[in-house]
Amino acid sequence: MTVVKDRPRVIPATALAVAAALALPALAACSGAARADTAGGGRDGRLKVTASFYPLEFLVRRIGGSRVTVTDLTRPGVEPHDLELSPRQVGRLGDSDLAVYLRGLQPAVDAAIEQSGVRRAVDAAALTTLEDHGTEVDGRPGDTGDTGDSEAHRDDPGADPHVWLDPVRYAQLARGIGAALARADPASAATYAKNTDALVGELTALDAAFRAGLRGRVSDTFVTTHAAFGYLAERYGLVEEAVAGVDPESEPGGARMKALQDAARRGHATTVFFEPLVSDRVASTVAGDLGVTTAVLDPIEGITDRSAGRDYFQVQRANLRALRRALGAA
Repeated sequence: MTVVKDRPRVIPATALAVAAALALPALAACSGAARADTAGGGRDGRLKVTASFYPLEFLVRRIGGSRVTVTDLTRPGVEPHDLELSPRQVGRLGDSDLAVYLRGLQPAVDAAIEQSGVRRAVDAAALTTLEDHGTEVDGRPGDTGDTGDSEAHRDDPGADPHVWLDPVRYAQLARGIGAALARADPASAATYAKNTDALVGELTALDAAFRAGLRGRVSDTFVTTHAAFGYLAERYGLVEEAVAGVDPESEPGGARMKALQDAARRGHATTVFFEPLVSDRVASTVAGDLGVTTAVLDPIEGITDRSAGRDYFQVQRANLRALRRALGAA
């Protein structure tokens, strides 16, 4: 199997330097007040948590419930990889009781975490195993890759960050974030533990739904314009063939297109998937060349009015329905 290397885009150094420089006065001004509020969180007694993008925000809200206030650094409709932070956002990050992010996905957030002086920070990449979903001549569907060394891949620019699309790995993130909330707010530890268990139970049910729903399929291969579904593919014995890497709007070269077409035909792929927030132009071109259809498969990097649901679970079940149709399991 040939898969394009999934590499995070680098935020321009000049833009990041300017934001950091502008943020320093805000950080200095807010640091004293922030520490005055921290015995049990903010002035309302709730823990102030900053999440770097939607999949982490969702976990914090579900586990923290009424005991937390959550700020998401990535607005709905913004590609997490493209995020640039304003001085105000950097200042708010430094004022948080806890920051939750995924190192390697958003370079601007990685730099801001180090500069902001935030009290506690949880790197979600350290809560599960990361893998390099790069160029592979012979893919091996069914290998879940859970024995990988997460620490070894944390600083690997080729490591695939899209762990939340695998419900099993996402449950690992939930456990780790629940424990981090309990450490930051011991008085509410029992609440966080109860909410974590409930959420993990829902993710276990989602995993079972994927396993049952994909049985009896006639094909294992699906084509995407965004190489985001490697973990999901491995979990359920599928093969993802990606048109391009982390940029869903980039166009592949001639050699890649030839390899993709050959792999798609060998795998009897019926569908080229694109994202709800991205033009279907590339997907339509590839699908036309292959004589197949297009459909939406959502990487759930954010929820908007164009998403096929209002939260992670609803969109994942829509993804399952789309895969069932594409793979002949429906």
